[in-house]
Amino acid sequence: MKTKEEILQTIEEKKVKFIRLQFTDILGIVKNVAIPADQMKKAFEEGIWFDGSSIEGFVRIQESDMRLEPDPDTFAILPWKNQDENGIATARIICDVINSDNKKFEGDPRYALKKVLKKAEKMNFEPKAGPEPEFFIFEKEKSNITTTPHDSGGYFDFAPKDLASDLRRDMVLALEQMGFKIEASHHEVAGGQHEIDFRYENALRTADNIATFRTVVRAIAERHNLHATFMPKPIQGINGSGMHTHISLFREGENIFYNPKNEYNLSKTAHNFMGGVLEHAAAITAVCNPTINSYKRLVPGYEAPVYIAWSKINRSALIRVPGADGKSTRLEFRSPDPTANPYLALAVIIRAGLDGIEKEISPGDPVQEDIYEFTEEKRREYGISTLPENLNQAINALEKDEVIKDALGPHITEKFIQAKRSEWNEYKAYVTGWEIDRYLKNF
Repeated sequence: MKTKEEILQTIEEKKVKFIRLQFTDILGIVKNVAIPADQMKKAFEEGIWFDGSSIEGFVRIQESDMRLEPDPDTFAILPWKNQDENGIATARIICDVINSDNKKFEGDPRYALKKVLKKAEKMNFEPKAGPEPEFFIFEKEKSNITTTPHDSGGYFDFAPKDLASDLRRDMVLALEQMGFKIEASHHEVAGGQHEIDFRYENALRTADNIATFRTVVRAIAERHNLHATFMPKPIQGINGSGMHTHISLFREGENIFYNPKNEYNLSKTAHNFMGGVLEHAAAITAVCNPTINSYKRLVPGYEAPVYIAWSKINRSALIRVPGADGKSTRLEFRSPDPTANPYLALAVIIRAGLDGIEKEISPGDPVQEDIYEFTEEKRREYGISTLPENLNQAINALEKDEVIKDALGPHITEKFIQAKRSEWNEYKAYVTGWEIDRYLKNF
């Protein structure tokens, strides 16, 4: 843990002149306000006030005064802003949002996750999470973004097909300078698609890291005159970008998901946690796959899971148990994509798992066969249902799920559903190019 005094000393030693106070709105969009470094002491002592009515899903105009309370443990110097030509460095620090009455703001996604983690703590659990965020790199033409992939590489390819090796190297170096422990970086299946994996951490740190990761990747791509996007399905007919999320529970330093006496090396706690996630999967989807475009990825045939089942080896199932034991035992939840608000995504996944433990929900038997090859009749025979097919169905499921709404809290639930209903209604009224191509000449 970093102390406030250590941070103030670092600011002076590294010649940091500006600090970006960072937080996210309910949609997961990173917001920030920059302050001169000499205001950092005041920020620690009093917070920095801002107008919450201007932030998506926060408050109404008549109750807009809010303040940012910096979390000292999240301070980091931005590598691409470190010592510019004038010798000036810029840093960022992640903040909690506080109401004018000095209480935590219920609409702050970071606070929603903290509340779920508090519940886990009362159950004597420490959730750990590790994401696998994928993204595309596209060319730019005269500063305009295109959907032309930067290279034609495939899974684990390297130069000359993978033209982004140096780009990923710069991203990894920047992330490491910000405290990330990178485990792997590689080209993904589709042209221009990449993945950088970082080490699992406690759930709050992981959510902070995901938000930071997206910012770093896009900033470094921009410096190479390229565009990085976490849009789940930017190109028709090829694999989309997911964010497989690995979850485990620890107690006193031991992974309590592990049981070597079980056929799958999973404890009863792990089975029940998995049962809870599967039980609430439809509602979770609204949060973990929160855009219209998310559901263009969640279709059979492109390695994206749509069937609510679990397996030891089968990647067509929603939850997979990776082949690792001991402290590495974990569940891989495969449906989330990188447009999800990381705080809300982890909050609902963990809350669903805790509900499974409390109610001793069974996940059923694993399905080792390729579910993509099943007929509808066979899926019914196995009791396998599917995830929502679109954002509207997912929001309907969320509205009916009291456990997932409890994880979000009343404020975020209301504002999130309101925003997503508006998005869906706008989409319904939009005439797409597909419709023009399909119908204009024939009718």
